[in-house]
Amino acid sequence: MPLWQGKSKRYSTGARRRSSRKHRKYERGSQATETIVGEQKLRFKRALGGGKRPGLLAASHANVIDRQTGKSEKLRIIQVLKNPADVDLDRRGIITKGTIIETEKGKAVVTSRPGQTGGVDALMLSE
Repeated sequence: MPLWQGKSKRYSTGARRRSSRKHRKYERGSQATETIVGEQKLRFKRALGGGKRPGLLAASHANVIDRQTGKSEKLRIIQVLKNPADVDLDRRGIITKGTIIETEKGKAVVTSRPGQTGGVDALMLSE
């Protein structure tokens, strides 16, 4: 069942808002694209205006920036260490913004939204 992302049926005071129209198709949301660790796999969704928007279903590498040197490199993702967004996502190993991942060179925190941008960008955490 799609999620509706239009106006609320109530005002901030709690009073009911009278609807001037019905729901519109462009106000309908979509299922979240949950990114896991695995061989890279993309799915394209239709965007407003007929364009395409990539959603990352599985990621094997991340673009990691080292803060001390200022250089970035493509590193292999070993595993998901912690996802502070949700305990369920943490247990299932889903990558979202703010997730702490383990790479070949150490821990990194994800700064991009892989389900909406199609890539994993991260900052190296200093130990």
